[in-house]
Amino acid sequence: MSRIRILPEILSNKIAAGEVVERPASVVKELVENALDAGSSRILLALEQAGKALIRISDNGTGMNRDEALLAIERYATSKLVTDADLFAIRSLGFRGEALPSIASVSRLTLESRDADSEVGTQVQVHGGKIVDVANAGMPVGTQVSVRQLFFNTPARRKFLKTVHTEMGHVMDVLSSIALAWPNTGFQLTHNGKPMKNWAAAPDALDRVSDVVGHAVKEDLMPVSFSRDGVGVEGWICSGRTVRSTSRGIYLYVNRRFVKDSLLRHALMAGFSGRIITGRYPVAVLFVTVPPGMVDVNVHPTKHAVRFAEPKAVHRMVETAVAQSLQRLDRPFRRTVETPAPVKQPPDRPPMATAAEPVASFFPRPVAAPFVPEPSPSALVKQQPVGDAPPIAAPPARSSRADTVQQSLFEDARSFADLRIIGQLRDTYIVCESPRDGMILVDQHAAHERILFEAFKQRAATVVSVQRLLMPETVEVGYNEARILDALLPDLGKFGLDIDPFGGETFVIKAVPALLSGREAAPLVREIVEKAADSGITPGLDSALDQIRHLMACHGAIRAGQRLSMEQMRALLHQLDGCDAPATCPHGRPTWIHWKIGAIEKAFHRIV
Repeated sequence: MSRIRILPEILSNKIAAGEVVERPASVVKELVENALDAGSSRILLALEQAGKALIRISDNGTGMNRDEALLAIERYATSKLVTDADLFAIRSLGFRGEALPSIASVSRLTLESRDADSEVGTQVQVHGGKIVDVANAGMPVGTQVSVRQLFFNTPARRKFLKTVHTEMGHVMDVLSSIALAWPNTGFQLTHNGKPMKNWAAAPDALDRVSDVVGHAVKEDLMPVSFSRDGVGVEGWICSGRTVRSTSRGIYLYVNRRFVKDSLLRHALMAGFSGRIITGRYPVAVLFVTVPPGMVDVNVHPTKHAVRFAEPKAVHRMVETAVAQSLQRLDRPFRRTVETPAPVKQPPDRPPMATAAEPVASFFPRPVAAPFVPEPSPSALVKQQPVGDAPPIAAPPARSSRADTVQQSLFEDARSFADLRIIGQLRDTYIVCESPRDGMILVDQHAAHERILFEAFKQRAATVVSVQRLLMPETVEVGYNEARILDALLPDLGKFGLDIDPFGGETFVIKAVPALLSGREAAPLVREIVEKAADSGITPGLDSALDQIRHLMACHGAIRAGQRLSMEQMRALLHQLDGCDAPATCPHGRPTWIHWKIGAIEKAFHRIV
């Protein structure tokens, strides 16, 4: 008996389904793309239990007659390819004829369709890949596909499905990415009989973009338009002022097909070079149009990946298009060399502090925090001889509190506050003199971040002081993020963030911890939720609480480029002395670096 045999058709269909159908969101993607290929202007989606029990998609497209409906559930049956040349010039979203038979092999599928030339429609029922009934159906022109009990005959696959909220989040992500590319098509989604989304056909594509990515960023969206040699880049991007902590706000398309392409993402980030800091991501919706013969969309079963015939040219086009759009931000501020304009502070930069300004008015609360007492006047002017400091690459371990540790850091200087402050470098680094051996630079943002982080951590077991907002802030998030934020509300309340649902995916922020008074709360909340969605942290875990502290400290800390008075710099160093781990910020970046006097003199050739 031969050990090599041909697999039964039912089994081969199930294997194919494993490549195409991963979860309910995969079914939604394939069926919605089929509806769009059929020329639909209105698509209705009805789900039960996030698609585990039912996925029903109805459209008003061209529909099919009886023979076509029966052929549609056969593998490799398609109306979109005729010759092998068509495979290398794909102009439709679907083309392989695998979606319907793959879905039908792992579910109880009912296909109903009618074209304009047929008096009645056709209903085909398929259970686990086998046709069980074919009948006439009274219906309008179009197609309706109902998928029930997904993975009913493959329990090993079904047990890997996640909770209803998680699966529904994936469905919303898929539908949102498709809806962005088809603004002239209306999409309506219901879940367990309740309306979830209703995107009406939008004559202005920007309205659909703002509906999906959030109305809060609409005012910051700027158009992108660039074309050359048959390649075009269109869409919208936000300026470097509107950034996200994850890449969830990036939507990239090739010939109206949503893709997760590393080449395009790299080109987008290259266009933003110098505009956003490392670890932050822009909000962008970009449509790249290339001749069908210059891109291969058949490199992955889910069609999320593509391959370009000339990847370098496409990368250069996208990078140039983004960079040129961002350059428009600079033009209103350009001045000629003959008439230089006086330097102005950026709009988001606070007024320059003066020596007479109270320290507490600049640092929100930490100066008066219980764990760091307000420095006395004598402490602010006290000077001590300062000794050697080890290289930043290997800071000594802390033994107990700041007085003991700083003695090991600076030897005969007992604390950061004992260093003599010279001034600020680029309004970002505090320059300090170590009279005995060199110079020390303190990163003001990293240092203040460490101070706030430990303040939040010490207050975890105590009653948190909160600041009620005179004008509550609203924050709008995506469907998946809304479910996560709802679960995080008890944890955020422990930190003094009083947040309530406001309907749909909108929440209202009523209070913030006193340590963050004067700061915008909406960007902080949005980043907390996006980080939670991206990393999959579970509410209530210590890792989740620590991440919240990290983000709150980062948002509350003073920024690079903010000028400090001498009193404020002294207060910052004094508070750093009260920290348990003052050598680094919560993210691990150093708060200070040291240059020994010997290295400085050697650079100036004063010693050989």
